[in-house]
Amino acid sequence: MTATVPPASGRSETPFRHELYPYRGDAQFLSGTLGFIHEALEADEAVVVAVPSDKTSLLRGELVDEPAVTFVDTTTAGPNPGRHIAAWSAWMNEHGEGGRPVRAIGETAWRHARSAAHLSELRYHEWLLNRAFARSSTWSMLCPYDAADDDQDALRSLSRCHPLIRRHDRHVANEEYLTAEVYPFDELAGPCDPFQELSYTDGDLAAIRSKVSQCASDAGVPPNRLPKLAVAVTEIATNSIRHGGGHGTLRTWAQDATFLCEFHDSGYISDVMAGRSRPAADQIGGRGLWLAHQLCDLVEIRSTCDTGTTIRLHMDAARQQ
Repeated sequence: MTATVPPASGRSETPFRHELYPYRGDAQFLSGTLGFIHEALEADEAVVVAVPSDKTSLLRGELVDEPAVTFVDTTTAGPNPGRHIAAWSAWMNEHGEGGRPVRAIGETAWRHARSAAHLSELRYHEWLLNRAFARSSTWSMLCPYDAADDDQDALRSLSRCHPLIRRHDRHVANEEYLTAEVYPFDELAGPCDPFQELSYTDGDLAAIRSKVSQCASDAGVPPNRLPKLAVAVTEIATNSIRHGGGHGTLRTWAQDATFLCEFHDSGYISDVMAGRSRPAADQIGGRGLWLAHQLCDLVEIRSTCDTGTTIRLHMDAARQQ
């Protein structure tokens, strides 16, 4: 597999301002977010807010239909964090017409993460925002985080994804921010028993689709979702054969209420943003990972020059009784 778009350089000194705001309770939430919003309004900047519904109600009550503030719903992008950068880019472009600066407030519902894998991908998304918007000098984002449960490990992990931290209505440089070029992923756990395994090469696409469809159906994936999974599988397997050495290994298994299929090959994806930005209408190729993100509930990618590429597709299945 090969990258099609050069990655942007995401460093703490880039124009894009990405702030973590740890808070405790509604009063602190309002104090920090309203301060951020009022700074924007005084500077004639637009504001885009995506926070849980209870926090939306709190802010609406304080802002009294302020026309420069737009509330959006990140759940419309679906559960896969791989879709969220494109959604934020669209929202901020829409409200920043004519080069108008835009401030965003985005609070992820961390406590509603579906799994450890989903939580890890949510953190990765926060880190990737610095890469995605590194050259966006007119955009800034505040990420409120409810620190009331005193989980210092979780706060520290999230802190490493933000170049700045907001305290007392001011942002300061975050010395724990991860400036490395490579994100320190958790190692993927092995498949659950029992799992199915199939080696594939050129000409095996039909066999791959058939295998995945049958295993997914046996795992409880609803019939109306099987065609979406088939498209995603076809795209990933095609990329794997074309760019990953001509052959690879497919594994499938069920875990809790999720069906997983994993592709491994000897290729390398150098672009950390691959699949997360909407392809241009006239773009030729380079749509496989984008489609997988749109069609699956979660996509995990691990790729190094030494170990090759592993891509896991997650699809929600009916809970077994």
